Amino acid sequence: MSTISDVLAKKGTAVATTTPDTTALDAANLMNQRRIGALCVVKGDDLVGVFTERDILTRVVSARLDPATTKVADVMTSPVITCGPRGETGDCAAVMSYQRIRHLPVVDGGKLVGLVSTGNLMALQGAEKQAFIDDLCQYLHERT
Repeated sequence: MSTISDVLAKKGTAVATTTPDTTALDAANLMNQRRIGALCVVKGDDLVGVFTERDILTRVVSARLDPATTKVADVMTSPVITCGPRGETGDCAAVMSYQRIRHLPVVDGGKLVGLVSTGNLMALQGAEKQAFIDDLCQYLHERT
């Protein structure tokens, strides 16, 4: 079974972050610029929250808050559900499904080392299935 380290090896370990004092508008603009759906919220070296598209929609827009003055700290998701790099992808996917989250920060020794999304996990699963199919086809063609 694949691990989260396998996902990070393929997608990279760069994580877009913001601080609790950033405005929701600035955080949303950063997400738009980078074409991503979530930011890890850090205070110093500590992961204190996650700010997602869903947070913008449900906690800013629907609440009719001004994104230019609303701080990320006031609308982020916290506490944060995390995983470790040695976690199995299937287990992490199950947690994400059960918790109804699309982004999972990866923490190792208390340090943020990556971020995986449901899309990352699905891409790895698809690649693994394709490799299995290719192996079966090769096996069958060798036998004929």
